[in-house]
Amino acid sequence: MKGTRPLLSLGVDLDNLWSYMKIHGDPGWEALPSYLDTLAKIMLEVLRRQGLRATLFVVGQDAALEKNAAALGALSAAGHEIGNHSFRHEPWFHLYTRPEIEDEVARAEEAIEKATGRRPVGFRGPGYSLSPDTLRVLVSRGYQYDCSTLPTFLGPFARAYYFWKSRGMPDAEREKRRKLFGSFRDGLQPIRPYTWSVDDHRLVEIPVTTMPVVRVPFHMSYLLYLMRFSRSAAMLHLKTALTLCRLSGVTPSFLLHPLDFLGCDQVKELAFFPGMDLTTAAKVEFVEDVLRRLTATHDVVTLEEHARAVGAAPGAVVRRMRQERALG
Repeated sequence: MKGTRPLLSLGVDLDNLWSYMKIHGDPGWEALPSYLDTLAKIMLEVLRRQGLRATLFVVGQDAALEKNAAALGALSAAGHEIGNHSFRHEPWFHLYTRPEIEDEVARAEEAIEKATGRRPVGFRGPGYSLSPDTLRVLVSRGYQYDCSTLPTFLGPFARAYYFWKSRGMPDAEREKRRKLFGSFRDGLQPIRPYTWSVDDHRLVEIPVTTMPVVRVPFHMSYLLYLMRFSRSAAMLHLKTALTLCRLSGVTPSFLLHPLDFLGCDQVKELAFFPGMDLTTAAKVEFVEDVLRRLTATHDVVTLEEHARAVGAAPGAVVRRMRQERALG
């Protein structure tokens, strides 16, 4: 707790234009096209107006490119926490061997620290992918927390929608993506933050919070999707989720993505993505309304601050690492 109100951490996955194109199987992603300059200006202004600091999970490949240095440097200079989102941002990250994971995390770390002046202490796997070897690597490298779990039953439906929108994708690429967005059993994962016990070491886990009981997402992209049909329904969904979190004793972690800030007028290449029929102005207005509602009831903090509070809380829940390749 910070004061007398519950905590809520704010995290942004800085998935770039090329990574969405790559996941979708679109040609041209190899040139690593970027919208980070545009995104940084819009996002920094939104967060400044709301008086908020967030955790920004940076992809190492973006940090390694000089063309992104100004945007990433500006985000860090504004006081936002910088996290590690892997180097290549491949959603089948949980299939990697331990040496591959070590290389991904270390390369991203080095590039991120060079670009932002900050060494990450938190990690989020691409596509919410997590494995026992990932936890071991994070512990060995001194990370304080992971936030790669998304406890929802809706993953297979999201995957079916994704494949429907990606018709024509080669079979080899479809095979890589066959576990994209997780399985039904992911809905059984804990919602409350907890602590992993990894080879006699501790690592805080902060799940992307879903609605208690029904395990339905309520992060910003989900709210924007609902808003296209009914703004009142989207806000009621958010209010219900936050009320259930409070009644359940869950301190939420709220997730945003670049396409929550960027509309069809800025990123025409991603017209296939849900909500990209909205303009940037419409999205920004809605995002700011949501953020105001969050700050009205919660003390909004970075994930690092959230993790410290979880680690310091008496009677923290400790979960022992299972040995299967992908954690659920």
